[in-house]
Amino acid sequence: MNEIVLGDVTVSRVEEMHGPVGMTPEQFFPGSPDRHWDEQRPMLVPDHLDPADNIVQVAMQTWALRSEGRIILVDTGIGNDKTRPAVEAWDHLDLGYLTNLAAAGIAPEDVNLVINTHLHVDHVGWNTRLVDGQWVPTFPNATYLMPRADYEHWNPDDNPNIMGGVNENVFEDSVAPVYAAGQVQLWDTEYVVDANLTLRAAPGHTPGSSVLVLASGSDKALFAGDLVHTPLQIAHPEHNSCFCEDPAAARATRLRLLGWAADHTALVLPAHFSGHSALEIVRDASAFAIKNWAPLPAY
Repeated sequence: MNEIVLGDVTVSRVEEMHGPVGMTPEQFFPGSPDRHWDEQRPMLVPDHLDPADNIVQVAMQTWALRSEGRIILVDTGIGNDKTRPAVEAWDHLDLGYLTNLAAAGIAPEDVNLVINTHLHVDHVGWNTRLVDGQWVPTFPNATYLMPRADYEHWNPDDNPNIMGGVNENVFEDSVAPVYAAGQVQLWDTEYVVDANLTLRAAPGHTPGSSVLVLASGSDKALFAGDLVHTPLQIAHPEHNSCFCEDPAAARATRLRLLGWAADHTALVLPAHFSGHSALEIVRDASAFAIKNWAPLPAY
């Protein structure tokens, strides 16, 4: 039931975890007025906003694609056993992600390609796992595609002032070991994955943020990464999350890509939407509205 078919590509949703993110709307989306949340409340509650404590709800999930005979993972969540001092709820997790991956018919050895849409803590965690005290690539036969701009941004050798913050330890335990294993391929503006899939730069949230565009048969889709974190940003794309590093660029990129999705009837598959997780949108004046949700069961 966690599977949809888009043209020649089969897409499976693999959950790591879902639930409250520990932040109110104002904390997560600074400057977003209460009235915008109140207006959208019927759509947001309960999957995307907890009515009891007014805490934003999100999912950590991987989109697993089968395309042209290969298995491709889009983003890898938070990971187990990682030291995350900035986010207590993500510190030394012990979750059944690999079991959920197996339920989708995928063993780590089966994966051919891992796409990290960007290198934030909650998108690279399962790049590696702890084996005999060492961080090793979780997917030993995969090439890991990483945006060069993000790799250089968080590499302490290139940017010694980047230490600390929400990404503390992330480069060291989830990026560097894969690079050292010779499994990383860095890319810049665009990268053609295959005849169905193309990676495109979408900067703003981070310097190297990207999206994966699917065009197969009559179907189109946008694997949107952190372009949006909540459905509120569909109706109000002017609102950035507190994690957007270049607010102006993030806002412009969001408007451009949501516009593309609306104009091309493309399914939008964000990294963190709970509920049914994926949706079609239409233009609504200067913003957008939800046309319908994907036929995936709600978390």
